Amino acid sequence: MKQARSISRTAIGLGAAALLLVSASTTVQAELPRIPLFSFSSPSGSYLAARTARAARDMAAASSYYRSVLRSDPSNPDLVELTFLVTLGSGAVEESFPLAERVIAFDKSHRIARLALAARAIKNNQFAQARAQLQSSSLGPIADLTATLLTAWSWQGANNYKAAVATIDKLQGPDWYALFKDLHAGLILDLANQRNDALKRLDRVRAIDPNSLRNIDAYARMLSRAGRDDDAVKVYSSFSRALARHPLVEAGLDELKTKKKLAPLVTNAAGGASEALYGLGAALSQQGGEDLGMLYLQLAIYLNPDHPLALVALGDLFETLKKYESAIDTYERVPESSPLKRKALIQRALNLDVLDKKDEAREQLQTLVKEKADDIEAQFALANVLRAGKKFAEAGDVYSKVLELLGEPKREHWSLYYFRGICYERSKQWALAEKDFQEALKLFPDQPQVLNYLGYSWVDQGVNLDKALDMIRKAVSLRPKDGYIIDSLGWAYYRLGRYEEAAAELERAVELTPNDPTINDHLGDVYWKTDRKLEAHFQWSHALEMKPEPEDLTRIQQKLKEGLLDEPQSPRASEQQNPNKG
Repeated sequence: MKQARSISRTAIGLGAAALLLVSASTTVQAELPRIPLFSFSSPSGSYLAARTARAARDMAAASSYYRSVLRSDPSNPDLVELTFLVTLGSGAVEESFPLAERVIAFDKSHRIARLALAARAIKNNQFAQARAQLQSSSLGPIADLTATLLTAWSWQGANNYKAAVATIDKLQGPDWYALFKDLHAGLILDLANQRNDALKRLDRVRAIDPNSLRNIDAYARMLSRAGRDDDAVKVYSSFSRALARHPLVEAGLDELKTKKKLAPLVTNAAGGASEALYGLGAALSQQGGEDLGMLYLQLAIYLNPDHPLALVALGDLFETLKKYESAIDTYERVPESSPLKRKALIQRALNLDVLDKKDEAREQLQTLVKEKADDIEAQFALANVLRAGKKFAEAGDVYSKVLELLGEPKREHWSLYYFRGICYERSKQWALAEKDFQEALKLFPDQPQVLNYLGYSWVDQGVNLDKALDMIRKAVSLRPKDGYIIDSLGWAYYRLGRYEEAAAELERAVELTPNDPTINDHLGDVYWKTDRKLEAHFQWSHALEMKPEPEDLTRIQQKLKEGLLDEPQSPRASEQQNPNKG
């Protein structure tokens, strides 16, 4: 089967060229339905609803239900803890504090409760109280680092930078601690006007991880205020070569051109604590710690409501959890003044598209493109939304604009030629489509999706059959668990009259991808050809239940009435909008 996976999420932290490489096969799926907020007649009903909401990551609903249950059993420690965690995770941070106090009444060293109360104390400039909360929390690699960084920022807030830096330097732990330790020691030293020592710390961080946006931004800003604008430009420019066109870097370079000194990354203790929680929360969210990452990010935003990267990271986390409405709400909170606002609006539009609000998504992206015609990311997102909405001719035109903006083709641009080729093929411009698929294979010779699509198209047309079969076999060897590509191999065998081989491959494709109408339809055709008429009718009926494309629907209904004609026309391969990611 021709397989064109729609791009619905754009990695906010990536430049356009890198984006095209890493997200070419990324899709999103429909969000779990929100659970309606209504009162159950019994605590047990509310408890079951709370568990269901929590499993669906609907933290607002879970918090409401757990609170309802808590009123009937206020001294239940497990219930108090769960209510606290989901309330904090929902972003109702202020409302979580009384619950945190109840948690530590029965679990004095509860890490998250102590952390939340310490964050409140830092925001209220109660720095000694913050340290007391952190000192009472239980130990662990993440907890130790978190408590150390926030304790250091509480010392900075108390105008004792020496104690702050000493607190950080005393901490022993894994090698990766060094990135956080030196970054925050550098930021604290910078606020204390110990700029030389601060620069040494941040230079050390940059040497360890030269591809960290936050480290680069902090270092360049510090260089600027040290009167070293040329060095700051070099730092930003070096990063741009690795990750092109990031808006924070572009904004820094633009500001340096005005000869103004760049503002520090952090200006006070609350901002520093927010930065620590953001860095740890974003890292946790990307490495399988979504639940803990969400709590850290919510606290980071509580301490600094306008932290654009924390908001973007939380929006991205909601996308990962398939909570697209929550992601939209979060992206809307990115400040208008932030260089990340356009990226947040692009991401908002892509989430609207996932929620089937396609007109609104398209209009927002078109507005962004009109405002800034050379914004590759906005153009790319618009093209993907148009393609997903089957506006293939329009999408092809936009992909062409993106390719024009990118200039000389590079390996990572293969996906643009692939997607534009799909648009040409679907708008019946095969000569142009074939050229684009071949160009994609020049850039990325063994790309399985392109091998599959071009090979399938040739088989469907009855041309270049030997070469097409080799290409599809190669694609299968590269993606042996991909039901769509295995369907292509089975269909190739079918078109070549090798029905037994076709049946074997298509049965495997149906096993891997059981709910696709085209694959089931193909298997029905093969069963008919191998005189398995009853099984053929079953597969066609099954395909009919899966809501095939309108033109496929008519053809399948005809086959159920009359059987397969001696010379069947090949079913058109539908573009897959929501296969699994990857």
